Amino acid sequence: MTPATIEQDFREKVCAKIHITSEGVDRYRVFTPFQFDDGDHLAIILKREQSRWTLSDEGHTDMHLTYDLDEKDLLGGTRQKIITNTLSSFQVEDRDGELLLPIHNGRYGDSLYSFVQALMKISDVSFLSRERVRSTFLEDFRDLMTVVVPEQRRIFDWRDPQRDPQGMYSVDCRVNGFTRPLFVFALPNDDHTRDSTIALLQFEKWSVPHRSLAIFEDQEAISRKVLARFSDVCEKQFSSLGTNRDRISRYLQEVLEGQT
Repeated sequence: MTPATIEQDFREKVCAKIHITSEGVDRYRVFTPFQFDDGDHLAIILKREQSRWTLSDEGHTDMHLTYDLDEKDLLGGTRQKIITNTLSSFQVEDRDGELLLPIHNGRYGDSLYSFVQALMKISDVSFLSRERVRSTFLEDFRDLMTVVVPEQRRIFDWRDPQRDPQGMYSVDCRVNGFTRPLFVFALPNDDHTRDSTIALLQFEKWSVPHRSLAIFEDQEAISRKVLARFSDVCEKQFSSLGTNRDRISRYLQEVLEGQT
């Protein structure tokens, strides 16, 4: 196909407002009306690689997501699942952050349609970060605990079965295997932090042996009074999950190995 016929196929299969511009030998920029929710247009390049034509975002989508998200937040939990499932569904390849879709059998328009759909769906993870912060944070927390702590050593949503059968004073994750088990709290907001403070005070009152660890979604978002009261009863804290994932993993591993 010539550039003109490729452009015509794009317009027929995707949108009449598409046009392409040459940027060198066997390389064309594809201009579309499709945008991310902040007004940025999708970046799409049509280029020849090893005798085949390929659509590429040249890493722009990944870079755009990191405007709002820490890169580590894209490597686990709900966001990572959305991205992985989307790439698989549309047969898009992730090559070190560059998203590519090879064009087969001269199906330029169909390929562009699939590529645009994939990029738009992947961009939804930034919307997820704003609208479902709490649920995503808690899922990311569970994913981290599941990866680091062996199944036989952890219990999610633990409560004291003798003293608290109704679960009034729950622990997000109890890590077992010690004389004093580690009570881990995932704290997305003031309410959860208050509840965890009350739970820790109750465990003290009952003389329940334990150590405590808190992982905040964003410690700076917690009110000063709520945080001050919680800090009085909690031994170890991490100010956020996203930026401290490696430190949290190391700390948990040291606890499991009895090094701390």
